Amino acid sequence: MISENTKDKILSPQDLRKILNADNMEIVKLCRKASIVPQKDENGKTYFSMEEARLLKQAKESKKEVMPKSSSQVVVNTLLSSLKKMEDNMTASITDSLTKVLDERLEGMDEVVVELIRCKTENENLKNKVNELNKENYKLKNTLNSYKPFAFGLFIKKQEDDILL
Repeated sequence: MISENTKDKILSPQDLRKILNADNMEIVKLCRKASIVPQKDENGKTYFSMEEARLLKQAKESKKEVMPKSSSQVVVNTLLSSLKKMEDNMTASITDSLTKVLDERLEGMDEVVVELIRCKTENENLKNKVNELNKENYKLKNTLNSYKPFAFGLFIKKQEDDILL
């Protein structure tokens, strides 16, 4: 049989509700908080010991305790500084990785720019050469046109057009 010691005294859920002044849902939450598993008798009815009731009451009272304002401000400030440090670290990390990727991608661009400049210079030189050859071609055609056929396969040179180019 059950002894009548205060530690061994059995409380029904109704008694516990009266002691804690709480409903069943709050008792369930308090049990989770205090890591207490309700016991069942041979009939399957739930019961609590006085020690469990005391632990549940302590859990309920500790729930009501509020952190002092200065302590909560310290916690908030600590969290903010931690977040700022994380943000700075992430920003530095992203910047470093982006710089590395850009350096890798732009590594060969110097040679490409030099090659483009060389090609442009060569293109300008070729344009100048084409202009000179066009002038020479015009002079040679003008000279050729100055010879007019005469009789028996002879040619007479007429005066050339003196157009300066």
